[in-house]
Amino acid sequence: MHIIGGSRPGAPGGGGGSGKKDAGVVPYVTERDFEQEVLLAEVPVLVQYTSERSQACIAIAPEVDAFAKEMQGKCKVVKVDIDKAQALARQLRIQQLPTFMLFAEQRLADAQVGPLNRKQLRAMVEPFLPRQEGALKARELAELLKRGGVAPVDVRDAQAFGRAHLPGATSLPADAIEGRLAELFMLPGQPVLYDRAGEKTKELAVRLAEAGAPVAFLEGGILAWEAEGLPVERP
Repeated sequence: MHIIGGSRPGAPGGGGGSGKKDAGVVPYVTERDFEQEVLLAEVPVLVQYTSERSQACIAIAPEVDAFAKEMQGKCKVVKVDIDKAQALARQLRIQQLPTFMLFAEQRLADAQVGPLNRKQLRAMVEPFLPRQEGALKARELAELLKRGGVAPVDVRDAQAFGRAHLPGATSLPADAIEGRLAELFMLPGQPVLYDRAGEKTKELAVRLAEAGAPVAFLEGGILAWEAEGLPVERP
């Protein structure tokens, strides 16, 4: 059995898997369908190696289920029961449960051992997910600001803006921005929206793009910016 690589004999498998399911939402895959369901998938696949005998695996099942629901359409999440896939477990050298492996583009992209929560699973998977058009990471935005040509736009309320904001940012609250598009696009540079954690601007960027006014936005918001140790302006 060749785990890494291999040719694509046909269309990749869907998200459901052909093995059994436990009481949760995450399907099992077997040694027989591992290549089709995992290696040949068109989206990243997070595999949890588990056992009905492992209390640690039982304890984190709700977190894994919740993460699988969150990732629907972006990333497949499946389980492998090592008691029923012993050859695969030996080949991949599974020595501790739970073990998580992320497969992307027909290769093993990452592996982590031990119980992970939703936040940790998301951090493991996110670098391999397709990025929304216009999305910028904090370091990417910082580099663009050095070069000029972009204008940070803080869509939080005025009080939050007053406490701390990106260098040179303009305050334009989210609930008013769609009625002030002329003002937005008269800024001295391409507007880059940001909020506290990135979710609001992600949704706002989609709406503006659908209205014919595409904008960029900062992934993770000002929290991601500060987590990178980048400077903010305070009164």
